[in-house]
Amino acid sequence: MILFIALPEREDKIPLKLLPRTCPLCGGRTIIGHGRRVKQAHDQHHERIGIRRGLCRPCQKTFTVLPDWSPPSGHYSFYCRQQAWELLRQPHSIWERCVPDVADTTQSPEPSTVRAWATRLVQLGTLLTVKFRKAANWRASTSPTILAWDWDAIRRILPLEARSP
Repeated sequence: MILFIALPEREDKIPLKLLPRTCPLCGGRTIIGHGRRVKQAHDQHHERIGIRRGLCRPCQKTFTVLPDWSPPSGHYSFYCRQQAWELLRQPHSIWERCVPDVADTTQSPEPSTVRAWATRLVQLGTLLTVKFRKAANWRASTSPTILAWDWDAIRRILPLEARSP
């Protein structure tokens, strides 16, 4: 299970004092430290970040604690993705020139990756328009929020509902 915490964008380690202690499953203050690992998190300020893990012994569940600006399964931070979107919104932009700046230039995202990020955002806008029909204020030219980049979180937060008669 993944837990998110607010962490400044230039921070590259999660301090032990920020490890959540309350288990979201059993509700007890039973989470203890369970090691660390390194995760890729490419953007202007990072190449890698230190990730903490926690364990709830009663539930036998392991938790990975990520900063709120780092997607669980992505190598590029939300800031990097947002910068790519801003570049795409400029007049006469092309995919190949919309690659955002990263700390290690050998790790820049491919133009096809930037295209996939943009496609997800357009799909999200379509989903929100269909689901709420009042979300017409959001347009593909609008800068997305950081939350919009986490497609899995959107699916959990906004589950599709069956229509009832």
